[in-house]
Amino acid sequence: MTDSAYRVETTSRLAQWRIDNLSSCTYRKSDPFKIGKWNWHLSVEKNRVLLIKLYPEISNFTRETPPIASFIIKVVCSVGDRKALIHPEIKDKQLKNNEDFIWAVDVPLTGKFIIDVEFLDLKIASPTGGEPCSIWADGQTQKQSNTTALFSLSKMLTEGIHTDIVIHASNGSIGAHRAVLASRSPVFRSMFSHDLKEKELSIINISDMSIEACQAFLNYIYGTIKHEEFLFHRLDLLQAADKYDISDLKEACHDSLLEDIDTKNVLERLQNASLYQMPKLKANCMRYLVKFGKIFDIREDFDAFLISADRELIAEVFHEVLGAWKGF
Repeated sequence: MTDSAYRVETTSRLAQWRIDNLSSCTYRKSDPFKIGKWNWHLSVEKNRVLLIKLYPEISNFTRETPPIASFIIKVVCSVGDRKALIHPEIKDKQLKNNEDFIWAVDVPLTGKFIIDVEFLDLKIASPTGGEPCSIWADGQTQKQSNTTALFSLSKMLTEGIHTDIVIHASNGSIGAHRAVLASRSPVFRSMFSHDLKEKELSIINISDMSIEACQAFLNYIYGTIKHEEFLFHRLDLLQAADKYDISDLKEACHDSLLEDIDTKNVLERLQNASLYQMPKLKANCMRYLVKFGKIFDIREDFDAFLISADRELIAEVFHEVLGAWKGF
C-alpha cells in the first residue's frame, strides 16, 4: 500500500479522499490535511456498516479553540455513473475528537470511491462569550485592509513620505500631510481651502503645544496613537480637539478623564470641563468635590482655585455646596 492511499487532496474549503480498495483492511485513517486553522483527519471503519469519521487533529490549539463546523459530506463512486450518497448538511457542529461526527453508511460500497467534504463555514468561540466568529467572515478582509492602511499612514508620518505641510510646535517642528489633516478636521480644511497664510507658506503654528504633545496629536489623527501616549497627553489633546473641531478625539478625552478623577486632578478637570463645555465631566467633578466631601481634603488647593478660577465657575461650586448643606 503506497503513501498516496492516505493522502487527502484539498482546496481552500474542499477535501477529497480517494480510496481504491477497502476490502483488504477494516480500518483506515487519512494523513492530516489543512482546512482553515486546523489539521483534519478522515477515517473509515468497515464493520456491519461503513463508519466514516471527520475530526480535527488533537493539539493544544484544538483543545483551546475547537472548530465549529458547517459542511456537506458525501461518498461518490469513482467509476461508472458516479452515484453519490449524501449526508444531510451539518450546521454549526463543534468537533473536538473522533467521536463527534460519525456517519454510518449502511449501503454496501465496493470498488473505488471518494469521500468528499465541502466546508461551508468554520467558526471559533468568541473570546467575549458572544456569538461564534467565522474565520472566513467578510470582516476579516476589512480588518486586514484597515490594519494595512493604518500601517501605511503611520509610515507616511514617521518616515516623512511626501509631507507637504510643516507644523511648528513650541519646541520643534514636524512634517505632515494636508490631505490627512483636512480629512480629519474642518478647521484644517478651511485653512487649506482659503487664501490664508497656512496655505501660502505651508506652515501651521501650534505654539501652545510641545513637540511631544503635537506628535501625540498627529498620531491620533493618523490612527496610530498608543494608549499610554494618549493618557499622558490627554489634556493637550483635549485642547487640540476643541481648537481644531475633532469631535471623536474630544469625546475620547472626555470619556477617559471621567475614569480616574481624584483629589490631585479634580480641580484641574473641573476647570477644563467648564472651559471646553463638557457637562458630564463637570457634573462628576462637582459630585466628587461636594457630595463625597473631597472639597475638605484639598483645602489649600481649593484656596488657590478660588484665586485663579473663573468667577462663574466658583459661583457654581458654592451653589452646589449650599445645596448639599441644605439637603444634609
